Amino acid sequence: MKARPAAPLGRLFRALVPRGLLGRSLLIILLPLLILQGVALQLFYGGHLDVISRRLASGVAGEIGMVIEQMQRHPEPEERAWLFRESAWRLDLNMAFEAGASLGRTPDRGASLPLLPLEEDLAHAMAERVRRPFDADWQSDRRSVIIRIQLPDGVLHVEAPRKRLFTGTLYLFFIWLVGSSLLLFGVAALFMKNQVRAIRRLAGAAEAFGLGRDIGPMKPEGAAEVRQAAAAFNRMQERIRRFVAQRTDMLAGISHDLRTPLTRMRLGLAVLPRTEEEEEDIAALTEDLEEMERMVASYLAFARGEGQEQAKPTDLAGIVRDVAQKARRDGAEVAVEAPSELIVPLRQDALRRCLANLLDNARKHARRIAVSVAALPRAEAGLWAQVTVDDDGPGIPEAQREEAFRPFATLSAGGTGLGLAIARDIARAHGGDIVLEDSPLGGLRARVRLPV
Repeated sequence: MKARPAAPLGRLFRALVPRGLLGRSLLIILLPLLILQGVALQLFYGGHLDVISRRLASGVAGEIGMVIEQMQRHPEPEERAWLFRESAWRLDLNMAFEAGASLGRTPDRGASLPLLPLEEDLAHAMAERVRRPFDADWQSDRRSVIIRIQLPDGVLHVEAPRKRLFTGTLYLFFIWLVGSSLLLFGVAALFMKNQVRAIRRLAGAAEAFGLGRDIGPMKPEGAAEVRQAAAAFNRMQERIRRFVAQRTDMLAGISHDLRTPLTRMRLGLAVLPRTEEEEEDIAALTEDLEEMERMVASYLAFARGEGQEQAKPTDLAGIVRDVAQKARRDGAEVAVEAPSELIVPLRQDALRRCLANLLDNARKHARRIAVSVAALPRAEAGLWAQVTVDDDGPGIPEAQREEAFRPFATLSAGGTGLGLAIARDIARAHGGDIVLEDSPLGGLRARVRLPV
């Protein structure tokens, strides 16, 4: 029961933390920096500034109290005039006495420096050192503080320079605090941006290579670990290319070795003397040879794949209409619903084979086929290009749909079990996928999604 409140806090924390590596790295640098600067500011504000402010306020209040005591001891006008001149010269306090005046009601003024303890420290010092009613005006003059003190025979006006109550080191400290933070943050952001850029290039190269795009070896840059990862990626890319080339050469030899004896067998059957009794057997053997040739072609197409073809911007809707037209020529009833144009980076020949396999499977088991093309938003940034193939055939049970994508797994007689396997292999090579679902027509739906 105690662990439940942690879930909302965890979600809030994940929502506040940046998702990207650059943002998180800068947060790792910025957070301790802010804590350190906050501690330094608190030590200065709560310690040094507080002590200095109290001492300055006490000094000014003590000097004012001394002048008032001298005024009480020497009430003669000549003595007071001399005392005011000496205060202005030696204490930097300009004074004037208004005989018979009354301080009256002290106006309610807002704090002019709410973040600093200056006003509070001066009021405390005046109450402690002068012990007379007073009013301190911090707002009338930007350079001075006007202090009025009630005396028995009038009001003493004192003009105290702000520099006597305020230390300029606060501005210097604040400028140093903010300036050093911005400088350190800017340097860290610049260096981290370069490191993250190298990682993004590596991720982009891996994504492009996974989609079958030949981008060539990438230049290692950034930190030593990122350079090491880039060099390892280049070596992996070269090994995969070498493996594909070797496999292609091997398959070319297998194709020649398998097709040659099949061709000799077909020629032998063609020149055999034919009688009415043997005609049926020769026709059966010829049909078996054709089936073997189709199977060999399917096996080689599955093993070879379409990795050598480079992706380029292609009209997906146009490809779908062309494949559907070919299926109609083969006797299928195909309805197409597609926009006038949908440009997607594709390996055109490979995708034609993918869609042709799907329509061929539907044509074998259904009378009616419906194909639609649409652009859908992705969970992340970008769009999906979706091709949906529906039919009214018997369909595939849900428990066997994943099994249907396995190579050589055929759920009907007369097939090689490679059509769906090749189609999914091509879709995934484009960065998409194929899923099988129930169709609104009563049969099977094959949904192909490709990134735009």
